[in-house]
Amino acid sequence: MNIQFVDLRKQYAPFKKEILSGIEKVLDGMHLFLGENVQALEKEFAQFCGAEHGIGVSDGTTALHIILRALDIGPGDEVITVSHTFIATAEAIILAGAKPVFVDIDPYTYLMDVSQIEAKITPRTKAILPVHLYGQTVDMDPLLDIASRHGLRVIEDACQAHGSEYKGRKAGTIGDAAGFSFYYSKNLGAYGEGGFISTNNSELANKMRMLRDHGSGARYHHDLIGLNARLDEIQAVVLRAKLPHLANWNDLRRSHAQMYNDLLKDTPVKTPSVLAGANPVYHLYVISTPKRDELQAYLKEQGIFTGIHYPIPIHLQKAMGFLGYRNGDFQTTEEVTGKILSLPMYAELADDEIAYVAESIKKFFG
Repeated sequence: MNIQFVDLRKQYAPFKKEILSGIEKVLDGMHLFLGENVQALEKEFAQFCGAEHGIGVSDGTTALHIILRALDIGPGDEVITVSHTFIATAEAIILAGAKPVFVDIDPYTYLMDVSQIEAKITPRTKAILPVHLYGQTVDMDPLLDIASRHGLRVIEDACQAHGSEYKGRKAGTIGDAAGFSFYYSKNLGAYGEGGFISTNNSELANKMRMLRDHGSGARYHHDLIGLNARLDEIQAVVLRAKLPHLANWNDLRRSHAQMYNDLLKDTPVKTPSVLAGANPVYHLYVISTPKRDELQAYLKEQGIFTGIHYPIPIHLQKAMGFLGYRNGDFQTTEEVTGKILSLPMYAELADDEIAYVAESIKKFFG
């Protein structure tokens, strides 16, 4: 058996005609940016999230960067986040001119350890940027309480959390604003790059729309120093075709995760821990074992492809050396990144494929 980590061809086949027809229509009209498909997607995905406003942008990194800029966070400011995430989270902060300040992660969920935030707050702290990693939300109520008491903004990194819920609220509606990624392998993915910003703040939404289009509210009138960060019409066609199926795909991922949990419960691997009150969407299904590298190599021999998200914490990346962090600064993060392994996870995954993955893991451990 050959099991891909993500198999995009399986998802594409049922929508091929619809997507190609939509792309052909765009090309016939040659309205390629911020046209009817982008405008419709902004309304539709915002409605899916339960947000009042949506802004389509070029990618998830830029989504976070624009939010920071719109909140006037820049040089001399600090933003509290985590080192266990894709580097884009920290890049967005640095590109805005601010400094990322890291806290460690919870050893069970691998998400931001909210209890460590308050100790990192200084007069320069302007925001907290929780990362809803793997499709599970951070424990937001205590985080919001800290932010409220200290007058801080809350920016959600929801790049892996399309439809994830926390106590009945969807990711992207809990903080001041949220950034999503439509990178091709996400629960809702473009055929290339794409991103999205959600917010319930009308004034903030208007400012972010301008920032994504060279700071312009009207053609050739530039009120802000902005970016070229527009979502294109072709990607919007793809995303609109997929969006009506996202809720069902998320349910299938939850079902796959439960099957993995059941089949792996008597093995030495640690399966995902879910925060009380959360309803994850399992962008990734991440197990943990001290024999991670050996297990990954064995699974590859069995035709099973896996991933590691992420092997090197941000604070130990060469590019982040100027921040001054060292080995040992975040012990849980550093320990976890040596043990985690992402198993195949996508909506179209078949039960017999999940069973084969689980059986192969059992065989590895004897």
